[in-house]
Amino acid sequence: MKKYELIKTKPLTPLGKPLYQIKALRNFGVVAKGELGGFIEREDNLSQEGLAWVSENAWVYDNARISGDAQLFGDARVFENAWVFEDASVYGNARVSGNVQVFDYADVFENARVSESAVVSGYASVYGDALVYGSAWVSERATVSGNAKVYGYVRLFGDAWVSENSVISEQ
Repeated sequence: MKKYELIKTKPLTPLGKPLYQIKALRNFGVVAKGELGGFIEREDNLSQEGLAWVSENAWVYDNARISGDAQLFGDARVFENAWVFEDASVYGNARVSGNVQVFDYADVFENARVSESAVVSGYASVYGDALVYGSAWVSERATVSGNAKVYGYVRLFGDAWVSENSVISEQ
C-alpha cells in the first residue's frame, strides 16, 4: 500500500521542472495520515517503503532518492544523483548533490554542502558552513563543522573532528 500521493504545486526546480507536494495516505513513523510533506519531482525520489519522509519545505529532485528511514526537512535540498538512506537526516539549509551517499545515522544540516562523489555515514555529522566534496568519506562519528572543507580522496574516520576554517585534502 502506498504511503503518500503527489499533489500538484507551483514550485519549480532550478531547471524549471515542476515539483509536487507529498501527502501521507496512512500513518507511519511520526507521520499522520493526511499530513502534507515537502516537495519531490517524481515518485522515484521518495520510497513508498520504510519510514523515509520529506517534510516542511525540503525538496528532492532530478535522480535523487530518499529511502529506508531517512528524513529530509527544513529547507534542505537533495538533487542530481544523491542518495539519502537508512536512518540518515538532511535538514536546515543543507544541500546534498552529485553522486553523494548519506546513510547509517549520518546528519547533514545547517548550511553544509556535500557534493560530487562524497560519502557521509556511520553517525558522522557535517554542519555549519562545512563543505565535503570530491571523493571524501566522512564516517564513524567523525564531524566536519564551521567553515571546514574536506575534499579529494580523504577518509575521515573515528571520532575525528574538523572545524573552523580547516582544510583537509589529499594534496
